[in-house]
Amino acid sequence: MKWDQIEGKWKELSGKDRASWGEFTDNELVQIAGKREQLIGMLQQKYGLAREEAERQADKWAKKL
Repeated sequence: MKWDQIEGKWKELSGKDRASWGEFTDNELVQIAGKREQLIGMLQQKYGLAREEAERQADKWAKKL
C-alpha cells in the first residue's frame, strides 16, 4: 500500500495492527497520522533504531497491507 493511502486509512490500519507497534501510545499513533517520516521518527525514538532500520521496518509494514 502506498503511503498516501496509508495516511487516508490510518485510524483503521493502526487500530487493526496495534500489535506491530506495541510501544506506541494512542496519542503517538494519532501524532503519526499515517505519515512515513513521523512513523520512522517514532520507531527511532521508541525502539532505539537507526534511521535505516526504522525505514526498513516502516516500509516492510506498509508492503504487507
